[in-house]
Amino acid sequence: MSKRPISRRDFVKRASALAVAAPTIISATALGNDKAAAPSARITLGFIGIGKQASGHLGALTGRRDTQTLAVCDIHKLRRESARTTVDKKYKDLERNGARPCDQYIDFHDLLARKDIDAVVIGVPDHWHTIPVIEACKAGKDIYCEKPLTLTILEAKTVIQAVRKHNRVFQTGSQQRSEGPFRDACDYIRNGRIGKIKEVHVGVGPTSKPCDLPAMEPDPNVDFNVWLGQAPQRPYNEVLCRKGLPNRYPFNPGWRDYREYSGGYVTDWGAHHFDITQWALDMDGSGPNEILPPEKPDDEYGAKAIYHKTPVGDNVVVTHVNEVYKGSKTVVGRDGKTAKRQIVTETNGILFIGEKGRIFVNRGYKVSDPVSIFEQPLEAGDKRLFKSPGHRENWLDCIRTRQKPIADVAVGAGSVTVCHLINLAYWHGRKLNWDPQAWEFPGDAQANEWRDRPRREPYVLPEI
Repeated sequence: MSKRPISRRDFVKRASALAVAAPTIISATALGNDKAAAPSARITLGFIGIGKQASGHLGALTGRRDTQTLAVCDIHKLRRESARTTVDKKYKDLERNGARPCDQYIDFHDLLARKDIDAVVIGVPDHWHTIPVIEACKAGKDIYCEKPLTLTILEAKTVIQAVRKHNRVFQTGSQQRSEGPFRDACDYIRNGRIGKIKEVHVGVGPTSKPCDLPAMEPDPNVDFNVWLGQAPQRPYNEVLCRKGLPNRYPFNPGWRDYREYSGGYVTDWGAHHFDITQWALDMDGSGPNEILPPEKPDDEYGAKAIYHKTPVGDNVVVTHVNEVYKGSKTVVGRDGKTAKRQIVTETNGILFIGEKGRIFVNRGYKVSDPVSIFEQPLEAGDKRLFKSPGHRENWLDCIRTRQKPIADVAVGAGSVTVCHLINLAYWHGRKLNWDPQAWEFPGDAQANEWRDRPRREPYVLPEI
């Protein structure tokens, strides 16, 4: 993003004045009332990118007793100013009367230069994730970064290196590990309740396509050249960067349909459902060994990822499908008691097929075939995955303890790499052999070129 702060001079003046006038330790009472924790117990936050998803994080994290939002950053003027207003109003409502106003920046480098910010939430579009992640690591900030984690395989490997080198706490926004029925489903699979896994069907929607949008009158509230970043130069179109505030435009961003900025639904929902697939197969830190394209070159579904060896089954075939599950589910009435069976056809979710049965899981519910699988509870000696207190809560806990969160950078990088591999099969239409430990296609020079993309100057990856 551009190197243009809103007011570096004002920031320096304000910081100097505070250094002279403010005591070293401020009581919670001085900052409001008992709704605010003491400064030493609060994690100070900055937000980079304030779209739909990040607006939710801003509202949730700013209202906590143990955090303090100090700054927001976005190249979109309306979003930036709205976010600052949101923060200031929240602290006014919480009666944190001593809290200074939230600062706003156009350039994320200026936010990262703040020594008083402990951690950042990165919610920019997919093609902009990696550069601020690396710079945040170098600036000593802990990081919550939205999924899908990166635009390319090389970027996925690079963010792991950056986080590890600078010893940062990093949470990927694949929140399904912290909510819903996914952990339960994975526990049953890892404990062999449906036997050895043979197949997995993943329903997430199609891949992206090259951008073909026509030129539109530019939005004066955004520097579209900076929004493009590493992507090729092209004229403004509102589908890519909406003109209004997050509550005024569709939830799914238009740029996600286009290959220059995203991998489509394969990386969008895939960063959730392929992530849970890796979790269930106990393959975090690893990945598939073969990638097969669909049977017909123009098919939107049918690509496969094959895991030769997993703790829950050998030669597990994971297939990207349109209809992932046909069957029935129990629907509970509004009274919370009355239940009935409903026939469904699901295009979103994950179906695990084992020797002894099947498990389907999605955000709304989980179901087993036969139903007796879930009717039989896990036993005391069975293995249990970590139960997250909540995705944001887990991140904040780990900032304090310096432990790895449930969706650590290696988890997010591994899961998005599976998505990238599936996309490469669609885009290039041929079989790929993958070595997840070496991060390469062995002996395949052409495929190894596909691990990354050319970047438009000056938006190259910084040194880590």
